[in-house]
Amino acid sequence: MSEFPAPAATPAAIVDALKAVAGNPPKVRASFAKGRCVRGTYTPSDHAAEITRSPSFTKPSRVLARFSVGGGNPGVADTNNLVLRGFSFRLGDDDHRSDILLESAPVHFARTLDQMLAFLNARIPGADGKPDMEKVKAFSEANPETLNQAKYIAARRLSASFAATTYWGVHAFPATNAKGEARFIKFRAAPVGGDVTLSDDEAKMKSADFLHDDLARRITAGDVRFNVMALLDRPGDPTMDATLRWPDEDNREEVRLGTIVITSLEANEACDGSIFNPANLADGIGHPPDDIFAARRAAYMISLAKRR
Repeated sequence: MSEFPAPAATPAAIVDALKAVAGNPPKVRASFAKGRCVRGTYTPSDHAAEITRSPSFTKPSRVLARFSVGGGNPGVADTNNLVLRGFSFRLGDDDHRSDILLESAPVHFARTLDQMLAFLNARIPGADGKPDMEKVKAFSEANPETLNQAKYIAARRLSASFAATTYWGVHAFPATNAKGEARFIKFRAAPVGGDVTLSDDEAKMKSADFLHDDLARRITAGDVRFNVMALLDRPGDPTMDATLRWPDEDNREEVRLGTIVITSLEANEACDGSIFNPANLADGIGHPPDDIFAARRAAYMISLAKRR
């Protein structure tokens, strides 16, 4: 347990803490504040219905999506290699809509809402504009699992492109197929062509908005495609703790649900006027059972209200 007693860990308190860590910039998302809205298409594979009966994944549809850079600072540089990249997308129609939120690490930074709030509170800047690193260190030593995400990010080089990054869903989603068979899956969006990273020297040459510039060029060239994969569970996998990967997760059996092709840039207002709400999941994909997911629905609505 953390040695830092905290105020009640509500979704509203989480949003306030995310904003405080970023310096309280006005009228932006509490997390993944910098991003680019895009449009595309989704084409299901022949095997999608073996995993889920959800029309969002078994039928072709248009796609609204957003690529983003982690944190609550809309001015964060694309060259910052200590923050996540995000990929959120909306599949299906108004009757069968699913919003899937993925990020460039396979785990979250907290197991419970109390732990998430304490993690953020330890990192709120002081009067000098910097967090108290002794407080951060003490919290991390008392809660080592909260470093799993940061360690994953630190072990990897800077991504060369939004379109050449693998994105993960950190939660275990209950999926029910056309036969009524249920199991847990994890989502993974794998770039067609694989991940591409930059050397330290290459990264130093990049501009603060290079990911956004690169995305525009790749869309024009028709070069932004992702396979949407479902990683399949095994008995005993942890489904309640988003700080943990499944054992041998990189070598898991997985099924391609379909392919997303990003076809055009979209005015950011199309993504900013609402939210990608993780609770929007069409029948056939259920809500993950962990504490963090349960809080996200309310937190996203609160964040939207604040930026309006």
